[in-house]
Amino acid sequence: MNNHQLFRFSTITEYHRAAGLPKPAHPLISVVHMDDITLPIAEIPFSLIYDFYSISLKKVQHAKFKYGQQSGDFDEGVLFFMSPGQLFGIDTPIDTSAVHRPEGWMILIHPDFLWNTPLAKTIKHYEFFSYSVYEALYLSDKEETMLTAIANQIEQEYNSTIDRFSQSVIIAQLELFLTYSERFYQRQFITRKSASHELLTRLEDFLSGYFNSGILAQQGLPSVTHIAEVLNISPGYLSSLLKSLTGQSTQQHLHNKLIELAKEKLSTTTLSVSEIAYELGFEHLQSFSKLFKTKTNVSPLEFRHSFN
Repeated sequence: MNNHQLFRFSTITEYHRAAGLPKPAHPLISVVHMDDITLPIAEIPFSLIYDFYSISLKKVQHAKFKYGQQSGDFDEGVLFFMSPGQLFGIDTPIDTSAVHRPEGWMILIHPDFLWNTPLAKTIKHYEFFSYSVYEALYLSDKEETMLTAIANQIEQEYNSTIDRFSQSVIIAQLELFLTYSERFYQRQFITRKSASHELLTRLEDFLSGYFNSGILAQQGLPSVTHIAEVLNISPGYLSSLLKSLTGQSTQQHLHNKLIELAKEKLSTTTLSVSEIAYELGFEHLQSFSKLFKTKTNVSPLEFRHSFN
C-alpha cells in the first residue's frame, strides 16, 4: 500500500506524546479516551505496534481497521485485545473526507505493571489476546456499559493517591474485566450460532478430505496452526470455539477423529495394527496403542477381537 506508515511504541508515555495527550498519570497503565486525542498518530493509512497490552473499544466510521493480517469494518464499535508486538492499523477509506474522529477508549497495560502478580502468568491464558479482527468481541449495550464502568474505575484508581494497595486494586479490576470478557466471548460463540456452525462444517469438510487423502501416512495429523490458516481464523479462536461448542480443544477433536478412523479400520479391514498405525501417521506402534487405549479403555487388538 502506498505511503503506509508503521509506528512502534515501546512505552505508554511515547504513545501519549504521539497522540497529543498529557503525560500519563501512571507510566505503566493508562485509560485513553478517544475524544481526548488531539493529534493524529499519522495520516491514514498507518499501522501501529505496541510493546504493551491494549484493550480497545474503538469506533471509526467509514474506515477499516487492520488487525493482524485481516481487516474489517468497525462502524458500530467492538472490543478487541492486542498483546505486545501485534500489528494494528487503519486502512485508507474510499472517501477520506468521510472519516470521523474515533470514539471509544483504550486500556494500555505495560507488562512491567503485571510483574510479580498472578496476572503476569494468567494473562497469557486469555486466548482472545491472539484473536484476529473477525474474532473481535461484539458487545451488547449492557455489556459495553459494564466493561466501560470497570475501565473508568481503573482510571479513577491510578489518578488517586498511589499507595501500597493501588496495584492490587487495579490488578483485581483487570482480572474482573478479563473474566467478564471471557464470559461474553462464550456468549458470542452461542449467539452467533450460524457463523459458528458454518465454521464447524468447514472444519469437518477439511478433516474428512485430509483423512481420506492418504496424507496421514506421510505427514501425520495437521497442526492446529495449519487448520486455522485453512479456515482463515486464529488458532486460539478455533480452540475456544470448539471448546465452547463441543467441550474439546482442537487437539482433542483431532485425536477423536483419528480414533474413529482407527476403529473403522480395525473393524472393517484385515490390516495389522502396525499397518493401521502407519496409515494413521504414527511412526511407532506404541504411540498409537497408547492413544487408542487412552481414548477407548481397550487396546487396538482388544477392540478388534470384540468384533470376532
